[in-house]
Amino acid sequence: MYSYDWSVITRNMDVFIDGALKTLEISALAILIAIPIGIIFGMGRISKNKFFRLISSIYVEIIRGVPLLVLLIWIFFVLGQFLKLGSYWGSIWGLAIFAGAFIAEIVRSGIQAVPKGQMEAARSLGMSHAKAMTYIILPQAFRRVLPPLASQFIMLIKDSSLVSVIAATELTLNAKNLVATSFRSIEVWTFVALIYFIMTFSLSLIIRYFEKRLLKSEA
Repeated sequence: MYSYDWSVITRNMDVFIDGALKTLEISALAILIAIPIGIIFGMGRISKNKFFRLISSIYVEIIRGVPLLVLLIWIFFVLGQFLKLGSYWGSIWGLAIFAGAFIAEIVRSGIQAVPKGQMEAARSLGMSHAKAMTYIILPQAFRRVLPPLASQFIMLIKDSSLVSVIAATELTLNAKNLVATSFRSIEVWTFVALIYFIMTFSLSLIIRYFEKRLLKSEA
């Protein structure tokens, strides 16, 4: 019969803390790269330039149709060999490229949710299309896309557990190594699940707070 030993958690708390911090670091860097990617290709999806729209559509459809695990492995073993990315930056770029495709769709829907009259009014005042998009449309779209963008960041934290397959040091890889040496899989993975829950739930509370502040400012 299995004998539980929860002391493995307290004895290796530094391993869990280091892994959690690395997970947050990788996720944060990935989302910082993914947001510009998403904005560019999201605008490309509704661009009047057929070539830009085609390229954007191909990127979004391909990336959304490929499993993240496969994408990470391809970037690390294929693209990473040419660019010398390594497991750390390979994992960040893999997550960023993957999340960027979903953010592109979020941005596209946010822009399209802004009434067309806003662009027409801005153009009638003599603003160029680029200025109208920058100063009129995007600020309004940002308020609409903030909740799904925040949700995407939460998803990214959970998805980051897959980067352990390319040996990127983070919470899941640290847990795998600890299980291999302690043979305490139930205790370790239970605690890891709890850490992921704490990180994502805490972020959800922060997001809800800012959403309420945003709604109050618009009232």
